[in-house]
Amino acid sequence: MYLRTETRTCRIQIKSISFDTQFCGEIDLVGRSGPAINQPGPPVALRPSLHGDVRRLSVPRVRATSATAARPYALDSGDRLRVTVFGQQNLSRIYPVDGGGYISMPLIGAVKVRGMTTFQAEERIANTLKQKYVKDPKVTVEVAANRPFFILGEVRNAGQFPYVAGMTAQTAIAIAGGFTPRAKKKRIQLVRYVNGASYTRTVPINVKILPGDTITVRERFF
Repeated sequence: MYLRTETRTCRIQIKSISFDTQFCGEIDLVGRSGPAINQPGPPVALRPSLHGDVRRLSVPRVRATSATAARPYALDSGDRLRVTVFGQQNLSRIYPVDGGGYISMPLIGAVKVRGMTTFQAEERIANTLKQKYVKDPKVTVEVAANRPFFILGEVRNAGQFPYVAGMTAQTAIAIAGGFTPRAKKKRIQLVRYVNGASYTRTVPINVKILPGDTITVRERFF
C-alpha cells in the first residue's frame, strides 16, 4: 500500500499600495514626538489559506482624534488675554502674551502661560497671587484675541491676518486675495508652532489651520 502525497504551491501576488500622509488640523498635533499624522485607510495584507485561496488579514486602523475634542486651545505668543481678578480692579485688564510666552502683571510680574489652557493659566495666576498678595483670589482668563496667522508665497496679498475660528487653508488663501496665476493650487506648506517648536508639513488646502500657523503657497513650474 502506497500513500500518495501532493504538494500544492500557492502563488500570491501582493499589490504595492502607496498613499500620501496628511498633516491635518483636526488631528491632535501636540505630543513629544511632534505633530500627529493622519493616514488614510491602511493597506490590506493577504495570506494563503490551507485551501489554496487567498484571504484577507485584518490590519488595525490608526485612530484619528479631533484636536478640538482632545486638546483645548493652547496659549502662545501673540494671544491677548482678558484676566479678571475679582475685587482687584488694578489687576483686571487685557494682557498680551509676549515672545517668550509670558504675560506681565502688577504685583506678581511675569507669568508664563505658553502651552497652557485658559484654565491652567487661571490656576497659575491664582496660586501666585495667593502666596503673598491676595487671600483666596478668584481669577478668570479668557482669550480676548487670537494670535494671527501668516500667509506667504503665490497669493495676491501676502502678510498676517486675523484668525477666524474653524478656517481652512483655502479660506486663508481667499482672505489673502486668492492664488496668483503661477500658484500650486492643491497642496500648501504649513508651519505650526507647538510649545515654541516648529513643525513643517506639505498638506492639502482643505486642512484646518490654527492661530499662529504660517502658510506658504508654492510656485508651480509647468
